[in-house]
Amino acid sequence: MAPKVLVSDKLSETAVQIFRDRGIEVDFEPSLGKEKDKLAEVIGKYDGLAIRSATKVTAKLLEKADNLKVIGRAGIGVDNVDINDASAKGVIVMNTPFGNSITTAEHAIAMMFAVARQIPEASASTHAGKWEKSKFMGVELTGKTLGVIGAGNIGSIVIARALGLRMKVIAYDPFLSEERADELGCRKVELDELYAQADFITFHVPLTDKTRNIMSREAIAKLKPGVRVINCARGGLVDEEALAEALKDGRVAGAAFDVFAEEPATENPLFNLPNVVVTPHLGAATTEAQENVALQVAEQMADYLLTGAVSNALNTPSVTAEEAKVMGPWLKLAEHLGSFIGQMTDEPIEAVNILYDGAVAEMNLNALNGAVVAGLMQASNPDVNMVSAPIVAKERGIEISRTTQEQTGVFEAYIKVTMKTAERQRSVAGTVFSDGKPRFIQIKGINIDAEVGEHMLYSTNEDRAGIIGTLGRVLGENGVNIANFTLGRAEKGKDAIALLYVDEAVSPDVVNTLTDTGVFNAVRPLRFRV
Repeated sequence: MAPKVLVSDKLSETAVQIFRDRGIEVDFEPSLGKEKDKLAEVIGKYDGLAIRSATKVTAKLLEKADNLKVIGRAGIGVDNVDINDASAKGVIVMNTPFGNSITTAEHAIAMMFAVARQIPEASASTHAGKWEKSKFMGVELTGKTLGVIGAGNIGSIVIARALGLRMKVIAYDPFLSEERADELGCRKVELDELYAQADFITFHVPLTDKTRNIMSREAIAKLKPGVRVINCARGGLVDEEALAEALKDGRVAGAAFDVFAEEPATENPLFNLPNVVVTPHLGAATTEAQENVALQVAEQMADYLLTGAVSNALNTPSVTAEEAKVMGPWLKLAEHLGSFIGQMTDEPIEAVNILYDGAVAEMNLNALNGAVVAGLMQASNPDVNMVSAPIVAKERGIEISRTTQEQTGVFEAYIKVTMKTAERQRSVAGTVFSDGKPRFIQIKGINIDAEVGEHMLYSTNEDRAGIIGTLGRVLGENGVNIANFTLGRAEKGKDAIALLYVDEAVSPDVVNTLTDTGVFNAVRPLRFRV
């Protein structure tokens, strides 16, 4: 029986035809995604679901999706899909991570022109029969300094376009190396320097715990007078209230926003302010981009349903069904190791080496490499998956290498990840026990045996008495329960580490309290997708 796909959002007829041409039965119901009850009634009949942003794939909907095998999102954002429940249900979630890049970058450039020359206001005035030529005095882009926050796929396109406009470009990105900055033609700077020097600032980062409110009230106070701020990335990156105040008092000359902290945005502090350009999240809204992502998602879904090939999956590796049975725990371990390194590193990463020892060296190393790099990059970009991670790492100038060797030591197999920055080198190793559970077995050359949990706390200190007591006391006083406690040291009186598996996330206040005791060299909360 041929697989059956439901298209519940507006996809192009060409994309729908791809399914038919591949021998897949398809129902094109572009308005059904907005009718959640009707969608729930019929979803059980389908093997695949092709969507944009209107369809909400919730846990409740997935309960009815008894035959569903794959969800394809035409676009990059999957906020409308409950990925955890889809994974638990055994449903693959795919997206199209690069289909909107050029369109979004061009929109940012267009918004920069619009705010520089006050085009929307001048257009409205002229339409109203006025001729206020002297009122709309703009500024040139040529020779101005553009500050780009996030120099990944979209940010690098913006940099290229800005250089073509004869702008000077500075960029802030924790993963941007000096070599990659030279290739792009920009100058790598720290965030405060960018805020102080840029005439225009544009954002091209995802919304994560690290980037949320990256332009805070305090940061806005550091901006160069007369700066213009453009955000076509994600709402929540900028303190909109504080920016509105800076626009009103003239410290900031203009702003152009396509995204907002709350969407749909029917009201916002930035609305109705002079020289503020706003659009309703149009970054990906071009005919070409919509067609590209629609065609791509149709091809990906058809490939999976007909051949089992997996592309751009957010919750499963690109491996065959046979490999997945053996490799599943090792893929999870590889992701954990990469995530550990990514969360421990605030500096630009220059190189990563992945060592495969013993039996694991005979597995699908491309998939394992992808899992390591995905875990590494997800600390700064949660949209990265196993397929796109190596591409993103290459764009950031990170050299990825791998080494294999026959079994050494007591473990039948293990993986060791070593990361190098300009300042230091870090390593972490792990294995999979007979129960199928990943374990950390070495950090910084210090042997340990640590179960991996969703919330963990890592600390380093000089080996001496009382450290365990301090950790337990501070966490206990703040209501943080310890599920598992692992210690290790290089040798007596030298470097020591602790890795704790705790029941809930450790807050910044608790981390500060531990740091203030003066007995720890470093304290860092960690989170893993278990």
